[in-house]
Amino acid sequence: MNDLYKTLAAQSEGIYKEKGSRFLAFAYPINSVDEAMQIVAELKKKYHDAHHHCYAYRLGLNGEDFRANDDGEPSGTAGRPIHGQLLSFEVTNVLVVVVRYFGGIKLGTSGLIVAYKSATSDVLSAAEIVERHEEIGLRVTCNYEQLTYVLKQIAATEARIVSQNYDMTCSIDLYVPKSQAEMIKKIGGVEEL
Repeated sequence: MNDLYKTLAAQSEGIYKEKGSRFLAFAYPINSVDEAMQIVAELKKKYHDAHHHCYAYRLGLNGEDFRANDDGEPSGTAGRPIHGQLLSFEVTNVLVVVVRYFGGIKLGTSGLIVAYKSATSDVLSAAEIVERHEEIGLRVTCNYEQLTYVLKQIAATEARIVSQNYDMTCSIDLYVPKSQAEMIKKIGGVEEL
């Protein structure tokens, strides 16, 4: 089972200028539609004087959850070129927002497509693209006698431990690549987060 995908290590910024118009591009690693919409809302508030806030995102191991938005630009001239660059760079769990300040000269349909594509290419080229595993959150619960065995089993995977609690019973919250989840589940006392 292949659970690897490419995404961004961190937020990135880029810019493209054409005939007086400025296209500010922002790329973010994201994990949900809600997170994407919150970022779009924040950018609309921050750049409230801009004419357009166009965006596209891809989510899921194969980018199966996606959306492209033209925000008032002619249909297909902004969101679709942004989404096309996400596909070209083969990244997912990524949001790109391009904020346009109109420069007074109309660019036409082909000019807009080139501008939004170029701004997105610039921001993605500036970003650090990394490979990540699609992960699942698990909580492992055990008693003290089992703890050494449990920790050894966890260490045999690429799990990231996010919290540990050693009260009357021990509990460990972790994220593990989906392809290795069964190894952890065999330990027993495991539930999904």
